[in-house]
Amino acid sequence: MRADLLLTNARVRTLEGVDRADVASSVAIWRDRIVAVDEELPAHRTLDLDGAVVAPGFHDAHNHMAWYGLSLAEVDLRVGSLDALYDAVARRAAELDAAGDADAWVVGSGYDENKTGAHPTREGLDRAAGGRRVWLKHTSGHMCVVNTALLAELGLSDSARDVPGGRVVTDEAGRPTGLLQEQAQQLLGPLTLPYPLSQLVDAIERAGRVYLSEGITSVVEAGIGGGWIGKSPVEVAAYQTARDTGRLPVRVELMVAADALRELTGHPADGLGIGLDLGIRTGLGDDRLRLGPVKVFSDGSLIGHTCALTDDFADTPGQRGYLQDDAEALRTRILDAHRSGWRVATHAIGDAAIDLVLDAYAEAQRRWPRADVRHRIEHFGVSRPEHVARAAELGVVPVPQGRFVSEIGDGMIAALGAERAGWAYRGRSLLDAGVVLPGSSDRPVVSGAPLLGMHDLVNRRTDSGAACGPEEAITGLEALVAYTHGSAYASHQEHERGTIASGKLADLVVLSDDPATVAPEDIRDIEVIATLLGGEPVWQAR
Repeated sequence: MRADLLLTNARVRTLEGVDRADVASSVAIWRDRIVAVDEELPAHRTLDLDGAVVAPGFHDAHNHMAWYGLSLAEVDLRVGSLDALYDAVARRAAELDAAGDADAWVVGSGYDENKTGAHPTREGLDRAAGGRRVWLKHTSGHMCVVNTALLAELGLSDSARDVPGGRVVTDEAGRPTGLLQEQAQQLLGPLTLPYPLSQLVDAIERAGRVYLSEGITSVVEAGIGGGWIGKSPVEVAAYQTARDTGRLPVRVELMVAADALRELTGHPADGLGIGLDLGIRTGLGDDRLRLGPVKVFSDGSLIGHTCALTDDFADTPGQRGYLQDDAEALRTRILDAHRSGWRVATHAIGDAAIDLVLDAYAEAQRRWPRADVRHRIEHFGVSRPEHVARAAELGVVPVPQGRFVSEIGDGMIAALGAERAGWAYRGRSLLDAGVVLPGSSDRPVVSGAPLLGMHDLVNRRTDSGAACGPEEAITGLEALVAYTHGSAYASHQEHERGTIASGKLADLVVLSDDPATVAPEDIRDIEVIATLLGGEPVWQAR
């Protein structure tokens, strides 16, 4: 047999074997599949990698691709002070003035009040933007700030309104400050949604090109089609169009927002329950674009103090966050989705929310058993020790984000206090319990480069240098496995990708060093040399 491509003189991290430590020296590829490992078959092309490391392509188990792509065209608000934030808003307003676009909004993303010292105010934004509408998105995605012009359009100039599962924040006089939390963000929907499909396709491609440069070959898009996370009720069409026109750079699994599901009609014996029209559910598609779980939001953000805790936030006594909906409604939504054949991925950060979700998953399996269903808990943010054991027992896949420890870890420590900091976004305890740990970023909440995520899974230090649950640190090899096999497992795709073995997709990344053996503090400095998707080089360092 003659292969299409032979990668040779390499250190190949196959991640096969009981301990995932197997290393080979070559990989042979035919069409889009691996056909031999450690066997130098004759090939039409041979690449001598001069000792570089080859690993399975990285898989981000939880990211927001369209959101990230859109944010690349917005004002970057990852700044360290309110003055710098207001300056950035003023610069964009001046650019729009110069362009003669009188109606354009100033839209920015990525601010964190833990770094700026406070949320921006409506008055501050009014001064900076010179009368333009301003919409600034918090880095967590769970809140935003708008200025007076937008508050007026929402009918919120002088008084708030009740929003189930959300909050219009007010000052001591009861006047809205401009901060909209959780479901209150949907008040902006009539003014901002839906995005045109053409704009979403541009965003998807823009994001995907960045992903390839970071060694990412597949991702899970963690919420489309509804709720505050969705960008259009026909969002799948944007991904299909991107694929059909050659503008979908990576493999994508789509989580469908629970709001997009509805009661289905069919024969009574079908037991269809809720779903998408025509009975479409988890699993439809192929290895390039497929439907994944249904996405349910149970609570909010840790650093934004909107996640549901059983005890007070350490820095705001008397506050414990809240659920996104009535507890019984959330339980019913999870049960209905499970009964209807969906895998369920529930956002749960606070320990009170995790309690609710684990109870619902256990009840669902007890009433309608399904083999190896692998329901997920997105973030698993503040998990008590008994949560870890219970997730392992139920076969639930927690999806924490290691990168949170550095970028927003100082805010997490402040919110939780030293005693609970080790509960945040666990790694070691999950592995020790026998849970398969996936790697993910929640991009654009934080930087999404997998090597940065691996670095933080191993080092567990915040941007200020503080240790954040150091007992939850894992090894470099375990972090590499998380971003490859672990994430493939979370998507029920470990038979197709996640390790380097004959018959699997030839999705590979070539690295300047080995995350499994390099000094822990140097993992973030490893360079991506090349990325291959289906055996084709799709990105190379210049």
